Amino acid sequence: MIRFFTKNQYKNTILALWAILALIQACFTELMDDEAYYWVYSRHLDWGYFDHPPMIALLIKAGYAIFHNELGVRLAMVVLNVGTLILADKLISQKNNTVFYLILAGMGAMQLGGILAVPDIPLIFFAALYFYLYRNFLEAQNWKNTLLLGLSMALMFYSKYHGVLLVFFTVLSNLHLLKLPRFWMAVLITTALFFPHLYWQYTHDFPSLQYHLVERNAKAYHISFTLDYLAGQLLLFGPLVGWLLLYYAFKVPVKDSFERAMKFSLIGVLVFFAISTFKGRVEANWTVMIFTPLLVLAHQGIVRQGYSLKFLKAVWIPSLILVLVVRVYMMWDFLPGVRIRPELHHNREWTAVVKEQAAGRPVVFLNSYQQPSKYMFYQGDMSFSLNTIRSRRSQYNFWPMEEKLWGKEIWLATSDRNYFPNEKGILTAQGEFFGKSVPGFHAYTLLQLIPAQKEFGRAKDGKYRFAVKNLYHQELPVIGNGPKLRYMIWEDPVMPPVVWDTDLYLKDLVGKDSVDLYIPGSKMPGKYKFKLGLDAVEGMDPTHNSQVFRINDL
Repeated sequence: MIRFFTKNQYKNTILALWAILALIQACFTELMDDEAYYWVYSRHLDWGYFDHPPMIALLIKAGYAIFHNELGVRLAMVVLNVGTLILADKLISQKNNTVFYLILAGMGAMQLGGILAVPDIPLIFFAALYFYLYRNFLEAQNWKNTLLLGLSMALMFYSKYHGVLLVFFTVLSNLHLLKLPRFWMAVLITTALFFPHLYWQYTHDFPSLQYHLVERNAKAYHISFTLDYLAGQLLLFGPLVGWLLLYYAFKVPVKDSFERAMKFSLIGVLVFFAISTFKGRVEANWTVMIFTPLLVLAHQGIVRQGYSLKFLKAVWIPSLILVLVVRVYMMWDFLPGVRIRPELHHNREWTAVVKEQAAGRPVVFLNSYQQPSKYMFYQGDMSFSLNTIRSRRSQYNFWPMEEKLWGKEIWLATSDRNYFPNEKGILTAQGEFFGKSVPGFHAYTLLQLIPAQKEFGRAKDGKYRFAVKNLYHQELPVIGNGPKLRYMIWEDPVMPPVVWDTDLYLKDLVGKDSVDLYIPGSKMPGKYKFKLGLDAVEGMDPTHNSQVFRINDL
């Protein structure tokens, strides 16, 4: 069988089979939580989003315009996934199809995850394209290659911010680039193309930086962060062969500046995120952009250096069988009661139960960007995420959706029993949901209070000035005094979050450029984190109306 696949004329057959399996899986696998969230992205196209740059939204928009189902959401991902394999093959200087197929057979994540509508897939593809065009640039520094190199870097950045690491480690591998005017021209092209997103970040107070650099940080380091990361890398690049491919890629000697760039990128990215585990949990998939360097370098080590193929030959069939089992499970829940990625199954059923309970009212979910996204995709009805002060923000804190619900009766839903401790939940295929009717709903999460600085010491009179930013671009309806402004304060990991009242109401904020907020001082010195929020639903925590910021010696 292996010899059959080593003939060059069968490479297209293998790629076609790869694409057909991906299309089938994409069509019959329900959306994961994040995929549904990014689908909502695509319904609100913009130059940026709270979590990510806009590439994923644009690609979903294109595919969904053709097929209004899961396949449409994932169609562009399948195309880019196959395109990545084609580019990776082109980057291999000394080819051996047997080695190429054996490596791909063992890389289960590329087979299974290559269909998912997440930013990692365009990042992997545009990273491969970047390396392909960088090699061309090294061979001939003409205007065509300069323009294409600049374009490829911009496309990487528009896919996911992590792409900047590849450029950084490329430069580190070849400092001579800094002396080349054409390289700087490529950087200028990238900057010009990426400027609309940078401007979006600026006009929205850089929410992505705030989230990734401040809000995601763990309270304290735990060794499990590092151990989970290391284990995740071995599984990510092949449940059975990931360790071997990484070993071969590290071991192989590089022969030119291009291979040095790939090796620097491979090692640099892995080390960078290993160090990042000391600040918090690092997801295994954050390193996916090194898929192409790993494949190319491991392949060259086997072909050029004669590294052993025995293990790859021994496990390629078990690897494909394992992938097949997972493929089937992703499409069909043949293990009912065993909760392995339950988000992939029964989404139409649980959203239908919630819809029945809502009885025609718009559904507002508490502290979940996943649930309203799934609800809108599978039921086609309006939904929204109300993020309270104890949760993290999401793109729902930026979309102009909330005002469409002002004054309406809504159904408030959550899967968190803590908000309804004494009530019986509604049983669904995804567990219990709790809810209640809220007449005359009003929330004001797009009214943001911005401190004069992100970190400051205790004021003598306990007063702090905040700019008031109205992102609704319309006059806010205020009933009476409106909701009360409250604040949550905590000290990690000593003091748990506590919510306190201020002496201000919504009426005190509307129409103001800034306000002075009185915060009583504590007798205990320390560094505290702090958030502001407005009441929206009686008996619930206030909403998110500020970023997280710090006060010293409050």
